[in-house]
Amino acid sequence: MPGRTLAIGDIHGCDTALETLLAAVSIVPEDTVVVLGDVVDRGPGSRQVVERLLALAGECRLVFILGNHEQMMLDSLAGRGPVQAWLRYGGMATLSSYGDDPRQIPPAHLDFLRSGLDYWEADSELLIHASLEPGVALERQTEEWLRWTHLSGHETPHPSGKRVICGHTPQMSGLPLVIPGWTCIDTFACGTGWLTCLDLGDDSYDQANQAGEFRSGRLEPVGP
Repeated sequence: MPGRTLAIGDIHGCDTALETLLAAVSIVPEDTVVVLGDVVDRGPGSRQVVERLLALAGECRLVFILGNHEQMMLDSLAGRGPVQAWLRYGGMATLSSYGDDPRQIPPAHLDFLRSGLDYWEADSELLIHASLEPGVALERQTEEWLRWTHLSGHETPHPSGKRVICGHTPQMSGLPLVIPGWTCIDTFACGTGWLTCLDLGDDSYDQANQAGEFRSGRLEPVGP
């Protein structure tokens, strides 16, 4: 029996939300879990989140897409980017989870973050972190669009006909954004919202927050 394909939105160090969500979803080895990036920064448990994702990789097929916060963290630690900018935009919480010492970040954690993909394709979906530049082939998309560009709400369907599943643009309502051809599941877990896990097979979703609360729903269809 084939497993599910599940997409998880921006975790942002919300370790309790992630643990609650995974326990409720009941992952099995046949499942494919696609994490859409921004697993670190802002929330209190970036180290714990990466540890849990490393464990999850042994429980199912795990796909990790690189977000802009992982990019900032890796660039800063490698001396390729401004450290203060990373710390200001959530990196301080990440460092705190590692004992305020970057030397305490396990190599396996850095290797995991470096392994992040630009995108991943399913049969009927295209999964990314942020957005896509219109009219540009998938393999020619830039980091600026894939990791940094927020949705305008006026995106058009992808030429492939595949639905685009993304994160990065926080939905303060705590509910996924659904527009023709696009679904955004960054539902503001690190703020007052929820962490979302979307089942691509039936458009049902489960959510948990950092208080350990859980709820479920289903995407509302959009008109033509």
